[in-house]
Amino acid sequence: MDTSEKFCFCTLAVGDRYRAHAKMLAQDIQTHMPSTTLCILSDQPEQFKNFSHVLAFKHHLQSVKGYHDKRFVLEKSLSLFESCMFLDSDVRVLGPLVEEMNWSPGITARAGTDLVKHIQNMKNPKEIEVIKAAAQKLNIDLQQLKWLHEFMFVMKRQNGLERDFFELWQTISYFFEMQGIYHSECFTIGLAAARIGMTFDFFREDKFPFFKDKIERVRIQNGQAIIQEKQIYFDIHKQIEYPKRSLWEKINNKLSKQVVFYYRLFRLRVFIKKDPNYYKIFG
Repeated sequence: MDTSEKFCFCTLAVGDRYRAHAKMLAQDIQTHMPSTTLCILSDQPEQFKNFSHVLAFKHHLQSVKGYHDKRFVLEKSLSLFESCMFLDSDVRVLGPLVEEMNWSPGITARAGTDLVKHIQNMKNPKEIEVIKAAAQKLNIDLQQLKWLHEFMFVMKRQNGLERDFFELWQTISYFFEMQGIYHSECFTIGLAAARIGMTFDFFREDKFPFFKDKIERVRIQNGQAIIQEKQIYFDIHKQIEYPKRSLWEKINNKLSKQVVFYYRLFRLRVFIKKDPNYYKIFG
């Protein structure tokens, strides 16, 4: 497979933290897979101009807390490439490919399980209630649904189904956000895929060595990794996540986030009125 023409990595990098992470990711890919494109949606795409393998596009967040904006990243990437792998911006690529990336059409996730199994470990009853309500509105049996960990997953064009998938993802995301659940993209992806009949599978073996803080902690707990070998990546991640700020900067940042949050809640209602499918399904 010629990854340079048919496949790209992609990520979302809006805000200082995420752009800083994405620059590290861009450098990693340039080092280990220089012929593979990284497609980035960012509020400041010009910050990636020094990376020749990066395609960076201007983007302002549309969802209430940004989680559902992954769909715009995927949509843009699939308009340019046959398949793409979404990576959280704070994923680090630590080496070249160890296994060729030949993907089946639809969605293929690195980690996940059946939704009913995942629900057993969920601690938020409201979240479970909303998932069940959404499935009922969409006439989907919970037993059919898959759940993925959204830090790494692949999409490949599937006979144009992806267009319906992205449209339905948007509509379902509005329903979750109206219930006060903003990080629900992992559930929305499963619901949208099941509703339109998009293939949904998993790949359990790493295609390349990587670091993701939450995943690495699980590996360390399970004796699958040694913390000393990955400590440098934990340290870099922490420096980006928790930069030193003055008290005034912290207060200003908190107030700004609140203003933006309430603005997006108001805007959500405007978006819903413009979505012809929302009231047909959830009205």
